[in-house]
Amino acid sequence: MKTPSPLPRRAFLAGAGAGVAAFAAAQEDGARKIGGEVRTPGMPDGPSAKTPGAAASQRLSLAQLQAWEKLGYGMFLCFGMSTFVQNELPSGADPASVYAPDKLDVDQWVSVARDAGMKYAVLTAKHVAGHCLWPSDHTDYSVKNSADTTDVVAKFMEACRARGVLPGIYYCSWDNRHRFSSRTPSDGEGPHYTTSLYQDFQTAQITELLTRYGAFAEVWIDIPGVLGRGYRTFLYNHIASLQPATLVMMNSGISTQETYDVNYAWPSDLVAIERRLPAEAGFQKLREIEGKTYYLPGEVCDPVGKEWFWVEGDTPRPDEELSAQYKACRERGVNLLLSVPPDKHGVIPEASIQTLARLRQNAGI
Repeated sequence: MKTPSPLPRRAFLAGAGAGVAAFAAAQEDGARKIGGEVRTPGMPDGPSAKTPGAAASQRLSLAQLQAWEKLGYGMFLCFGMSTFVQNELPSGADPASVYAPDKLDVDQWVSVARDAGMKYAVLTAKHVAGHCLWPSDHTDYSVKNSADTTDVVAKFMEACRARGVLPGIYYCSWDNRHRFSSRTPSDGEGPHYTTSLYQDFQTAQITELLTRYGAFAEVWIDIPGVLGRGYRTFLYNHIASLQPATLVMMNSGISTQETYDVNYAWPSDLVAIERRLPAEAGFQKLREIEGKTYYLPGEVCDPVGKEWFWVEGDTPRPDEELSAQYKACRERGVNLLLSVPPDKHGVIPEASIQTLARLRQNAGI
């Protein structure tokens, strides 16, 4: 199976800014040095991150990790079945036809991100409902059986390449449609877990995404705790084998992340700080995990309003609050991934666009 090139360099860099170009160059160089070898964090004698305070066992080089940090600001594109049922956590029972954007414009999403000063964007390919924004070969619950059959992932990748925005992909392990006898958080009290049959399904879909559409800068796995340490480690290795230059995010959840939950989210290349900010003293990037030291950059993720997905009546937060959040992220050494959700039509609302324009001006982005 052919591994995608780190990034479609010539076509991509023509439209990219300095920060994006630097990231692409670092990833290309890192992938060349790794030479296709897959090393789980903790494996000895690796070629990367041989710097004071960073373990030689780290999979990605310090240059690759710091190039990602320099991107600074990205857009979370939360769009899918949740948009149309107006419920962030659907049962998965709604027909695929309920997903029905009538003015879908993926180019507009990425243009808005670029014009806001964002360097990358992460698309929710599959969320809790289990509905897929690409025509997956492993389920009928996707855009191929929806009112609009557009392959959103393909359009997203095309738009990112055309506009010099780095693409990332999100995949949720909490799936209420494709249970395979798993127990999800929707079932109430724990334990919550996934079965080997579900894990085979997730592996197949991740493989499909990472081999069909080209290189992703970031692969975002949500609710990794239900996967268990063994499968989570396998999945991390599998993602890295398919795309050695990508950064893998296992979402560590709603926390300031002063304490990292290894049992829930390890291994990972990044630390998620969901709906919070790091401590005022700054984000702790060097982490001692199971007797080894790792350099783990942080990423704050938060909606521009109150909700991750578009909800009728949910308006952007005040300009002052958004500007303060952006500045705090930069001062404390973490990236900001801001969710700016498209509406039921399939476009980002004008109110959000104007909010982002003011944020860029107010925060000096």
